[in-house]
This record gives sequence, C-alpha cells and structure tokens, in this order.
Amino acid sequence: MDWMLKDLAESVPQTRHVVVLSADGLRMGQYGTDTDTADRLSAACAGLQSLARAVAAEFPHGDGRMRLVVIEMGGGFFYLMAAGSHAYLAVLADEGVDAGLMGQRMRDLVARIGEHLSTPPRAGEQGA
Repeated sequence: MDWMLKDLAESVPQTRHVVVLSADGLRMGQYGTDTDTADRLSAACAGLQSLARAVAAEFPHGDGRMRLVVIEMGGGFFYLMAAGSHAYLAVLADEGVDAGLMGQRMRDLVARIGEHLSTPPRAGEQGA
C-alpha cells in the first residue's frame, strides 16, 4: 500500500501527510509523516468520523454514512474520506493545494484499493 499512498502524495502538490486508519483510530498505513504524527492523526480521525456520522444521521433521506469531511484551517486543509468498511483515508495539505484534484485523487485511490483497506470490526474477548 505504501507506493499507492506515495503516488497520491506526489500527484497532488502541497500534500503533507497521508494516513490510512481503522474506524477505531488505529494507523494502518502512512506516507510523508512520522509514526507519532500518523498515530495522533488517526486517533483524532476516529472522533471526527464518529461526529460526522452523527451529523449525517440528521438527514432524513440519507444513508447515515460519512463519505468526506473537509476542514479548512489556517495553514491548510484536512481531508477525511471513507475508504472501505471501517477504514478511512486522511490527508493533510498546505494552503495552496488544488482541492478538486485532491478530492479526485483520493476518490481514485479509494476506488482502486478500498476493498483492501477494509477492516473487520473488533470483537471483545469472550469470557472464559
């Protein structure tokens, strides 16, 4: 998966970090960032996707699923996209990023490898 994350980062100028994570915030892959940063982003994304799902549930004719969250802040943009069952693709990019190109490349990546990014829900341990 590393080369595909690298391809996304290098095909969209101004991309800083690319992280693939599970719904519960565990890092599954990364490019352009150190492990500590990727782990922090993954943990934050778990809360963000949960919040986005809660907001999506307020649309009476929607399916209640989060597809894409974009946050613009001083210094750049943050993107979080559903990337398979219980998996997400997160990207941090500088202010000058082409938002349309980023969205397109993220969708292309998810379409290519989304089924491989899926993670089964974690089950609790069964008592003895």
